[in-house]
Amino acid sequence: MIIRLSLLLPFLFFSLNANADDRTEIEFPSDDGLIVTADLYQAHGTPGTPFIVLFHQAGSSRGEYRTIAPRLNELGFNAMAIDQRSGKAYRGVRNETTRRARKAGKPRRYKDATPDLRAAIAYAKENSPDSPIIIWGSSYSSSLVLKLAAEPGLADGVLAFSPGEYFGGSWIRDTADDITIPTFITSAKNETSKWRKIFNAVGTDKKVGFKPPIQGRHGSSALHTNQGKKADPYWQAVEAFLGEHWSN
Repeated sequence: MIIRLSLLLPFLFFSLNANADDRTEIEFPSDDGLIVTADLYQAHGTPGTPFIVLFHQAGSSRGEYRTIAPRLNELGFNAMAIDQRSGKAYRGVRNETTRRARKAGKPRRYKDATPDLRAAIAYAKENSPDSPIIIWGSSYSSSLVLKLAAEPGLADGVLAFSPGEYFGGSWIRDTADDITIPTFITSAKNETSKWRKIFNAVGTDKKVGFKPPIQGRHGSSALHTNQGKKADPYWQAVEAFLGEHWSN
């Protein structure tokens, strides 16, 4: 177990458009038939390349990962960032799944996004059958990925940025002991108390709790390029964790 709390420095699938950064917009159905929009960053064609599935925070969209996913590609990982039905937009990238859910009259609370997460994981498994599947959440979705990580065989690793008991009680902590896959948890420095009990309850010894040497940011936004050098400690911790378990 590694605890870094010091101040250390096919499914329905079709391509809609591709960009120079290896980003392709795709769509696939959620468990209840709602169409989910996602950005696929398939930079590596080698079978077995680890695949990271990226989920956004509240009021956000897949745009949250426009600067993060390309760096994950550079590190040797394929990635996919989805629009969950509970969201809105991020820096001009509208959440298309939310738009469809609103039009269909579907509930759009945080927990209601769970079918979208499951569908994204299933998509990754279906289309990259030989790859380790790593799930990554931000804010409310970071709690959901920890809940899903407790299910045997669903994923091979999990990263949670600013998780907490956002759903009341100890719902996340109650199943954390069932997590047996490599686990990484971090947040802004002043948010550590929100996930400390969850981290302590995680069953695997292959876990990292990282408290940054600066105040940092909430959720995955701590890694954004607009953070400049403030993002460096987070990236160093993330790269160390990914490299330890899925080196290429």
